[in-house]
Amino acid sequence: MSSYSIPAHDLNTFREELKAYFVFNETEWEAFKPHLEMVNLKKKAHFAINGKICDAIGFIVRGAVRYYHLKDGMEITSYFSFENEFVSSYKSFLKQEPSNSYIQALEDTALITITYQNMQLLLKHDLLGHKTERFGRLVAEHYICCYEDRVQSFIIQSPEERYIHMMKTEREILQRVPQHYIATFLGITPVSLSRIRKRTVLNA
Repeated sequence: MSSYSIPAHDLNTFREELKAYFVFNETEWEAFKPHLEMVNLKKKAHFAINGKICDAIGFIVRGAVRYYHLKDGMEITSYFSFENEFVSSYKSFLKQEPSNSYIQALEDTALITITYQNMQLLLKHDLLGHKTERFGRLVAEHYICCYEDRVQSFIIQSPEERYIHMMKTEREILQRVPQHYIATFLGITPVSLSRIRKRTVLNA
């Protein structure tokens, strides 16, 4: 995982997306930018690794990642993130303790990142402290909502219902993610996923 200077158009994209959390004036933006880094991940490289502290929050400019756990030597995919989404092993980042999961690039992926150290500097910054605190809170709320939706879907929906819901609301996953990762995300085998796909085509 290597750091690079951030292209202006990527910074502008990031600034636009941050408007969902807060708006910078020019003075604040100029103070904020030096705390950002650009990280490029090759396909299959990891942003977070089980047993190691995840030391940054990333914003995906280009590419896609998957979250997964290892159980009995098997990779179980738990989530995906794409362009204009934040990514982190958030508990590990907040508590500075080893992550219990992996985050891996599904494609060559470019991220704008804020390290834990830089986040602490931002929280103490005279101009930016209040907005940084709001940003951290809203990102945490986003993670909580995603987790609750994920748990709820496993409680009230069958794998086929989850797949149909994905077809309606998250087609990007179906277009960009290998089938065996989608299968473990749905909690089924690739063979079961193939059967579900055939049934949904026949019933379409």
